[in-house]
Amino acid sequence: MLRLFRAQPVLVIAFAAAAATMFIVPPGPDYAGYINYTVLIELFALMTAVAGLREAGVFDRAAGALIRRVGTVRRLGLLLVLLCFFSSMLLTNDVALITFVPLTVMLFKDEEDEQLIRAVVLETAAANGGSMLTPVGNPQNLFIYEHYGLSAGDFVRAMAPVGLVCLAAIFLLTFLLSGEECKGGPGNTAEIKKAPAAGYSLLFLVCLLAVFREVPVWVCLPAAGAAALVFGPRTLLKVDYGLLMTFLCFFVFVGNLQAIDGVRSLFTGMIQGREVYVGAALSQVISNVPAAFMLSGFTDDGAALLSGVDIGGFGTLIASMASLISFQLYRKSPGARAGRYMAVFSAVNFGILILLLGVQMLVSLV
Repeated sequence: MLRLFRAQPVLVIAFAAAAATMFIVPPGPDYAGYINYTVLIELFALMTAVAGLREAGVFDRAAGALIRRVGTVRRLGLLLVLLCFFSSMLLTNDVALITFVPLTVMLFKDEEDEQLIRAVVLETAAANGGSMLTPVGNPQNLFIYEHYGLSAGDFVRAMAPVGLVCLAAIFLLTFLLSGEECKGGPGNTAEIKKAPAAGYSLLFLVCLLAVFREVPVWVCLPAAGAAALVFGPRTLLKVDYGLLMTFLCFFVFVGNLQAIDGVRSLFTGMIQGREVYVGAALSQVISNVPAAFMLSGFTDDGAALLSGVDIGGFGTLIASMASLISFQLYRKSPGARAGRYMAVFSAVNFGILILLLGVQMLVSLV
């Protein structure tokens, strides 16, 4: 059990929360109505597409081509930060960091450790910032987008101001990196497997069309199955089933809370009109994905909740699961200094958190 908690802490907590509420609201036919099947199908298909593209070498090849001529440490860091920011919009913040942080560790192996720490921290902030700007950028965005039936225009209006300010702030922070010549290597030059790359790109396109409601969502399931069958079933092993189970548990937990009249009235009164600040604060202690699920049952203002939990991804290390991924990847690097990393991470992330909350406050007044 301890091993499972270390590997999937959010899943264990979500399961325990769902199980606890089952003693108050016993399982019954209403449970089926708790589950947002659209979100689960879209998330499964997207993860399959991204896993396939990564297996095909698309990400490594693209990164290697971009990094060959960078010059200084600062320019290399800026390039990696921008890659994390813009790739996270479509590939999710988790995948962006899993792709680029190991590459950063390799490229910065001959630089001072302080430069590596700053680069990884800024990449993490960039991935969390870029993922705010699209429905598929992170799991809570996809959930809120579908749960509240937001349009693409609603989404952009809610997140563009804080997303653009975040990008500007991170760009300025890259000047903390050294201006000296970079000693790192050219990056990965492996060949792309063309057929799988084309197949999974098509699957990814189908997923995006489903997210923006241009094709029925059920099309994603046979499309994902067909791609895996043709190009290698082992791709399905790369899907994060723990995340899917976490979503399922939170659907049950939130559904049961909503079914308890006293709890529903209490939470609704506490949250309505304060979605941004409650979402940001709760994210600091339970991370923004479960915060989005928990609060969604008690407010009709999806745009405000979206802003709150996305902004809340900055701050503590556990505010965003993507931040934990970066920390774990850095901690495995030779000579890693976890204490120093935490100090730099906290300074950058709490600074951005305060900045974005201020921006959101100004936007709400306009």
